[in-house]
Amino acid sequence: MIPRHIQPLFVRQASQYPVVTVIGPRQSGKTTLAKASFPDKPYVSLEDPDVRRFALEDPRGFLAGYSSGAILDEIQRAPELPSYLQSLVDRNDTPGQFILTGSQQFELMTQVTQSLAGRTALLRLLPLTLAEVSSAERTHKSLASTLLHGFYPRIHDKDLDPSQTMGDYFSTYVERDLRQLAAVQDLRQFERFVRLCAGRTGQLLNLSSLANDAGISQPTARAWIDLLQTSFIVHLLPPWHTNAGKRLIKAPKLYFHDTALACWLLGLRTPEQVQRDPLWGALFENFVVIEALKDRLNAGESAELYFYRDSEGNEVDLFIPVGRQFHAVEIKAGATVNPDYFKGLNRFDSHFPGVLHGGCVVYGGEQGQNRTHWPVHPWQQLRHKPQ
Repeated sequence: MIPRHIQPLFVRQASQYPVVTVIGPRQSGKTTLAKASFPDKPYVSLEDPDVRRFALEDPRGFLAGYSSGAILDEIQRAPELPSYLQSLVDRNDTPGQFILTGSQQFELMTQVTQSLAGRTALLRLLPLTLAEVSSAERTHKSLASTLLHGFYPRIHDKDLDPSQTMGDYFSTYVERDLRQLAAVQDLRQFERFVRLCAGRTGQLLNLSSLANDAGISQPTARAWIDLLQTSFIVHLLPPWHTNAGKRLIKAPKLYFHDTALACWLLGLRTPEQVQRDPLWGALFENFVVIEALKDRLNAGESAELYFYRDSEGNEVDLFIPVGRQFHAVEIKAGATVNPDYFKGLNRFDSHFPGVLHGGCVVYGGEQGQNRTHWPVHPWQQLRHKPQ
């Protein structure tokens, strides 16, 4: 197992709560993390039809077989279990009894918040960070190769071909899971929709345009975007705005939780294709934004991240909360530092004094620059574990 930065928090919360719930995308490493962190606990997969049938038909009898606790994998497959767990842990609130994992966040969150409020800690585990991959000495030398391979653990553990793996991932998990969540009748049309989403990576979400291009209604486009969020395929980054910011953009920006899947959907199969693609800059931006999201979640923080853009096109790519202020990050895929890289940061800081607690530029080059106002960091610096 590649060591995960979230593991100390995971173990600590299991010493404080009777239940710990870990949610995240399929194949993000939830099961591996749970088994490695609690090797003495029985492991139960609710993907197994016989096990699931037992849990659905006789939840009390099912849980009676695990009086000392267990790892219950893909808990959303037995949606009534959290209600029965509630009464069980109310009688015995010993910390660390049950570890629940799930890969459908909205459905599972509803079950957990209704039944286990105050009784469970909740963690979100996304695929590997660049720092985690680097610690296992599995990194790829070039930025393009890094984006193509993405960060799903199996690709790095087994040295798998990312394109083949992502094709299998889409057909095996995405289509199956989404068919369970909603009546997606036309899978070919749905795949076209997801590919169109990949083509809008790093762009403002325009549901009307997306629906028109996909040949579906706008309500269907909204429902499908919600499904992609539910299954941890896409992440919508909200804009930052103030009450006085009437000229600020209000639409979120669209990103994928992993660049390997985005590359596969775009038809990119080699690092050279990635680097030459018109979405090269957007894929790099996607990578940096999701790295920041992973770092926050691994530290037990919320997913609260923002971007800034006004109606005149002035933009800062990423705002990371620091107390009541923000650390601003401008993201540029170019390998040479350009004076334009600082334009958005300078303009924002002059228009909104006191909002920023520093900022920086992350770019696709190899040398850092310790500039007075906005230091420049090469992308490789993300290989270091955040402090």
